[in-house]
Amino acid sequence: MITTSDIFSVSSQKQFEKIALKIFRFQFENNLVYREFCDFLKTDPQKVKTLQQIPFLPIQFFKSHDVVSNNNDIQEVFSSSGTTGIITSKHLVTDVSLYEESYRHGFSQFYGNIEDYVVLALLPSYLEREGSSLIYMVKDLISLSNHNDSGFYLHNHDALISKLIELDDAGQNVILIGVTFALLDLIEKHQFQLKHTIIMETGGMKGKRKEMIREELHEQLCEGFGVAAIHSEYGMTELLSQAYSLGEGIFECPSWIQILVRDTEDALSYIPDGKTGGINVIDLANINSCSFIATQDLGKKYPNNSFEVLGRFDNSDIRGCNLMVM
Repeated sequence: MITTSDIFSVSSQKQFEKIALKIFRFQFENNLVYREFCDFLKTDPQKVKTLQQIPFLPIQFFKSHDVVSNNNDIQEVFSSSGTTGIITSKHLVTDVSLYEESYRHGFSQFYGNIEDYVVLALLPSYLEREGSSLIYMVKDLISLSNHNDSGFYLHNHDALISKLIELDDAGQNVILIGVTFALLDLIEKHQFQLKHTIIMETGGMKGKRKEMIREELHEQLCEGFGVAAIHSEYGMTELLSQAYSLGEGIFECPSWIQILVRDTEDALSYIPDGKTGGINVIDLANINSCSFIATQDLGKKYPNNSFEVLGRFDNSDIRGCNLMVM
């Protein structure tokens, strides 16, 4: 049986592959939706010996099926954001402590001790709805930071501007986690020169502004906040782990996540590093759901296992994946 200590102490590629293959066999046996999908592809689990041979479940299944690998009680239901009338993804979480362990370990792997930071959150579109896994994580990080100044801001931009200036002037390390459109709104009200603050954007205009290419967006945010780089978080409702970018839009994964990049014309084959394709994510922490997800994101992977997100498939162009959605 795979334990959480096995998952969060992965230290080599060989160890990662061994655990991933064990989780694949466990989920093949215990996850009815994943099993049906694998059977549809005529997958013989005994012949699956490498990461590339593991079937990746198209992320759209989370909109139409309960993707779970055990019969335990559901502790949390995380749901994706979506405009009215759009079917959203639902992630049924049977052990929320795994999620907590994952994002706490992941944060410390990239940023060190959470208590070294004041955590400020500007996440209006997430805060105004139920079931956001991002809000769950940030709320916990705010609590763990153990600072009275940590907290959420909704539309009270003036209070946030004052707090950012006050903390930065005092030499306090700050992380401001914000949804893209809200960060742009903030710098339109005030131009900062921050020396001790990390700006982390979580992506998404949420229909509030025109979408922008990353280079243009980060250039505006760097100028508006007076910082050298914009950090980013890459996570999603259907996963239990995050990757982080410390600048330039290049993401790195904690040791229990890896990505593969699939061919956009053939969802079951892979392309070389540096080429653009569909992002497949292996999240070992997602053991009670599905650890092998074919996302709708387009990206490139680099030889050191870092990766870049370049955009999304539109719904009519998920070649290969559409054929698999039963």
